[in-house]
Amino acid sequence: ESISCSVEDKLKIAARLAEFGMDFIECGWPGSNPKDAEFFRRAATELDENARARLVAFGSTRSKRSATAAEDAQLRALVASGVGTACIVCKASSWQTTEILGATRASNLDMISSSVAFLADEGLRVHVDLEHFYDGFLGGRAAPADPAYSLACAEAAAAAGAECVVLCDTNGGTLPWDVEAATAAAVAAVPGCRVGVHVHDDGGLAVANSLAAVRAGASVVQGTVNGVGERTGNANLCSIVPSLELALGCATLPRGAAALAALTSVSRYVDEL
Repeated sequence: ESISCSVEDKLKIAARLAEFGMDFIECGWPGSNPKDAEFFRRAATELDENARARLVAFGSTRSKRSATAAEDAQLRALVASGVGTACIVCKASSWQTTEILGATRASNLDMISSSVAFLADEGLRVHVDLEHFYDGFLGGRAAPADPAYSLACAEAAAAAGAECVVLCDTNGGTLPWDVEAATAAAVAAVPGCRVGVHVHDDGGLAVANSLAAVRAGASVVQGTVNGVGERTGNANLCSIVPSLELALGCATLPRGAAALAALTSVSRYVDEL
């Protein structure tokens, strides 16, 4: 609450995260608001080549109202952003697809595959955030489990050319052992495609859930510096990075454990901005 970065702030943060060694720096949704569009315009000339290579533009699969992915304005905005990687969000829960999105299960799969194929054909690396994946796979109070459909969403993205499918605990209520089991199933379902994890901290388990996903085979962890994010926050990379490096022996940074010496200053820099 009350956090709003200016374009100038975002450019400074992106440069600092690139220097630190973050592989992907997701910088906004160019098709959604003028400030994010301005960021990508300025990034093309104000950030160095190392930082620009790490930038990610965020968006969603094509709208139900778009006849084709090529006709979708926000997908075209991702291409026009000039970055090398796009991350698009889709529904990966049967109940969320029919009751919230108001689409058929088949049309949702088509929106996923056609959007990924369009962006890949345009030369972008594509990551797909599978929203509500764990809720759809495991079930809960809102709806019964339908793991086959959640996995079908991951498979559709991978088959269309996604580099990474990212499993989302969108409501932040999943437990670590369930995250580990569901992640292992997704890893087995999409051989040859990287699996990532995107966790919220509503249950205070975002760090634990991220580590559980890595134990199950995930190799991309989305999060934020200091865990800043909507509601109670996103997974805190300032806890996850050293836990992966020092406790689990996973290489996360180009300079390895030596880069961790800069972690405190990165945390404070972002917090101050």
